[in-house]
Amino acid sequence: MQVQYLEIVTKSVNETCEVLSESHDVEFSKPIPELGNARTALLKDGGRIGVRAPMRDTETPVVRPYILVDDIEAAVKAAEQGGAQIAIPPMNIPGQGTFSIYILGGIEHGLWQL
Repeated sequence: MQVQYLEIVTKSVNETCEVLSESHDVEFSKPIPELGNARTALLKDGGRIGVRAPMRDTETPVVRPYILVDDIEAAVKAAEQGGAQIAIPPMNIPGQGTFSIYILGGIEHGLWQL
């Protein structure tokens, strides 16, 4: 299992990026519109970490890992069969991949297919 994208949603984007940069010796990008204006940095295993502000008033701070999958449709189906609520069905982000979010046990989980 590999975390392809680790998303941090916070009202303190710049401060979070600064702390992560200093403590983990990574460099964050400028905001990427396709990723909700997240600033991203590469992870050693080839994944990325993204830090962005909430995109709507009702979005609360969250840390959400997106696990890399070979078949996102099958992974979403398995999550549903396991009792998960699909918050965002598979959605393609041009040039980035396809992602989905499900909620299980009150925890938000992400899936990512390249």
